[in-house]
Amino acid sequence: MTTTLPTIASLGTGSMGGAILSGLLGPEVVVTGGIRVTNRTPEKAAGLSADGVTSLATHDDPHANRTAVAGARIVLIGVKPAMVPGLLREIAGSLEPDAIVVSLAAGVTIQTMEALVPGAVLRSMPNTPALVGRGVTGLAAGTRSSADDLALVTTMFETVGTVLQVPETRIDALSTISGSGPAYVYYLIEQLTRTAIDLGFTPEESAVMVNGTFIGAAEVLAASDSTPSELRMAVTSPKGTTERAIAELEKADLKTTFDRATAAALARARELAAG
Repeated sequence: MTTTLPTIASLGTGSMGGAILSGLLGPEVVVTGGIRVTNRTPEKAAGLSADGVTSLATHDDPHANRTAVAGARIVLIGVKPAMVPGLLREIAGSLEPDAIVVSLAAGVTIQTMEALVPGAVLRSMPNTPALVGRGVTGLAAGTRSSADDLALVTTMFETVGTVLQVPETRIDALSTISGSGPAYVYYLIEQLTRTAIDLGFTPEESAVMVNGTFIGAAEVLAASDSTPSELRMAVTSPKGTTERAIAELEKADLKTTFDRATAAALARARELAAG
């Protein structure tokens, strides 16, 4: 099934913007009018050039961002949070009347953005598995966005995974789970790999065991109707080795550790919002 989208501009196309771009360039996606992307340097801009993509460097063309948004229906804002207000001021006069401005930045509120641009605004929080089409994106509507605007941007993010529509009051909390979550998973992989090395395995052998186990377990979860708890219990034989290991993990009180970690991330998101 082909997904058809209107003209899209992506400003400050870094790792997350690049992940979304990869989804938009998929064989089952048609972007009428093409995609315009901007970056600061010619080197980065050159790396994003592709069929159907106009890639501009602000170093070469100070008007690149305004050029990119002219005629665009969806405008993705991928610069660092502190840079978002300045970029919105720069492009406000060049936006189409029906343009939907979509922020990818943590902490920048809809209120802040709506004060700087005239039309519809949405906040999004994608995550890096979008690179392989398995992203989870939180999406919050603004006060001036319509149901059609929300549906259109949802369709765009569905080219790189799944979308969870939430009120803005929950978008920062979502960022501490799915937004930062890949880093938590990689951290667990790092630590289990260190344990495997301490048990006498080489780094290469440890990577095969640990990476393969995490990937395999995730694929089983994706293919199963069972909950993670049910799958864990299926692996945990009564009075066996796994049960003994899980008991040690329970003593470590990982739930409280994750509570503290996500609370710290949420506090930082609120600091970013406060400027």
